[in-house]
Amino acid sequence: MRRLTCTPLALNAAVASLRTLYSAQVEDHYNHPRNVGKLDKTDPNVGTGLRGAPECGDMTQMQVKVNPDTGIIEDVKFKAFGCGSAIAASSYASQAIRGKTLSEALELTNRQIAQELSLPPVKLHCSMLAQETIQAAVENYLSKNPSLKSKVQKKQTKDASTPLN
Repeated sequence: MRRLTCTPLALNAAVASLRTLYSAQVEDHYNHPRNVGKLDKTDPNVGTGLRGAPECGDMTQMQVKVNPDTGIIEDVKFKAFGCGSAIAASSYASQAIRGKTLSEALELTNRQIAQELSLPPVKLHCSMLAQETIQAAVENYLSKNPSLKSKVQKKQTKDASTPLN
């Protein structure tokens, strides 16, 4: 049996090619993800969203805890399984919606996430996954608190399906 070895030069080339795929922002959120964990999904003030991207195997769960008096998202937790971009997109999104109203959280688009992280076109599905998971968490929260549905306005946007140029 032949043993495969990796020369330092080949390893350096592999690392360099990964660095061109992942921006500094993606590397930061991947290496130091924010808000990882989970909240009590039985809490009526917690909404849970779970979404997956079958084309690459990424899976994300995001939870929002909403202050019932103010309607502000006071805590966000996520768990993501997948590539560095999927983890980074969820980490960034969790930071972006903390302290926001549900309506404001729904306004965060995949385009904003992708631009903030400098995602290449091949990784745009990761930003869409983060956006869809936020939407699912808000929908779950509203299903537990139906009297609030009329107060939450979802901004209609084409960003979710519009590719970046």
